[in-house]
Amino acid sequence: MPASNIYEKDLYQILGVSKSDNAAAIKKRYRTLARELHPDKTKGDKKLEEKFKEVSEAYEVLSDDKKRKEYDEMRDAIASGRIPKGGFTGQSGGPGFNGDFSQFFSNSGFDGDPQDIFSSLFGQGKRSRRGPDLETQSKITFRESVFGKELNLTVRPRNSDPITIKTRIPAGIKDGAKIRLKGRGGAGDGGNGDLYITINVETHPIYSRDNLNLLINVPITFTEATLGADIKIPTLENEEVTLRLPAGTQSGKTFRVKGRGIKTNQNTGDLLVTVQIQVPQRLDNKTKELISELAEKIPADTLREDLIAKARI
Repeated sequence: MPASNIYEKDLYQILGVSKSDNAAAIKKRYRTLARELHPDKTKGDKKLEEKFKEVSEAYEVLSDDKKRKEYDEMRDAIASGRIPKGGFTGQSGGPGFNGDFSQFFSNSGFDGDPQDIFSSLFGQGKRSRRGPDLETQSKITFRESVFGKELNLTVRPRNSDPITIKTRIPAGIKDGAKIRLKGRGGAGDGGNGDLYITINVETHPIYSRDNLNLLINVPITFTEATLGADIKIPTLENEEVTLRLPAGTQSGKTFRVKGRGIKTNQNTGDLLVTVQIQVPQRLDNKTKELISELAEKIPADTLREDLIAKARI
């Protein structure tokens, strides 16, 4: 942003933040706007590309404590009339000025060299600028999130050639997690910025997770639940483990298989198996007769006596 207009723009308004907002709030707002306005998403919309450029330039000043202070000092000086509006044509001076701004800051409380305001804000002096941080997203499968994955990404920085990034997604990463690759962002005289990758994990048809534990629902028959049984449970390692059901297992009961959850460098979760009694949809006549005989031996009313008694309390 050139020296002729940076101080005339309200950078806080461009970012949609308040002058009283802290650095964390400003960073959060910038990331939201950067995702919405990134050229990869706006698909050549020139107005939105220009808005993205303004937002990035505003964040570059407001995210740096010293630059922000210097910008605020300059805005206050203009608002109070110590420096007139209209821009500057030289490196540190303009129409009617001899290049020495000390007179305008003598009573402002600014404790630095006034000339440094232009050096730091306009990039014309000793200070070099770090490249911008970049953000991108990557979608991976549930299995890849559990075991980790080598990730290859092509990132397109604004006004720069595409760059290819290769990194390792760690085992056990969660949906929505962000990976920071230091120094892999946009280039700048003061060094490269960072790259932030947001990981989106696809759902799995039978597994879900709770921290490092894997969860699965498994159907069982009425006889398996009543008499007990050894049943086979699939795992994400493409193996099967045997789970012993005790006689009288109730539908909805959850069993824990130790060490068959998500493994990270520090910890290992478990596999939590919730059994659901599955009622057959079609029965032949012989089976119906057998079930009817069983029903006579297990009167249904006795199952609900306690429920009815409690309802009357």
